[in-house]
Amino acid sequence: QVQLAESGGGLVQAGGSLRLSCAASGRTFSSDAMGWFRQAPGKEREFVSAIAWSGRTLHYTGSVKGRFTISGDNAKNTVYLQMNSLKPEDTAVYYCAAARWFSGSYVSTKWDYWGQGTQVTVSS
Repeated sequence: QVQLAESGGGLVQAGGSLRLSCAASGRTFSSDAMGWFRQAPGKEREFVSAIAWSGRTLHYTGSVKGRFTISGDNAKNTVYLQMNSLKPEDTAVYYCAAARWFSGSYVSTKWDYWGQGTQVTVSS
């Protein structure tokens, strides 16, 4: 059984930083890409960032470019999200995700595995 486990969420003041971590486990686990989505109360889950292992290409949604940095290790099935200059609008539950076959889609239904989520709260 595949499991994704996130850690690193918390409460931080605006302008602060947090680092999220995610580790995947399971004998059958393999992925083309791993990434992060987030969901704020009353809103749909949205794409934040991803790393595609082939070519190690990085993907970011516009609102986090220049502030968030994704990194990871394909061999260790781990992905990280360094979040700097956090804003109150970044407040959400952040989900780690993995795609068996990454077509470049940022639609959540195209991703196969999900973590349980970790809360990030940014106070103003």
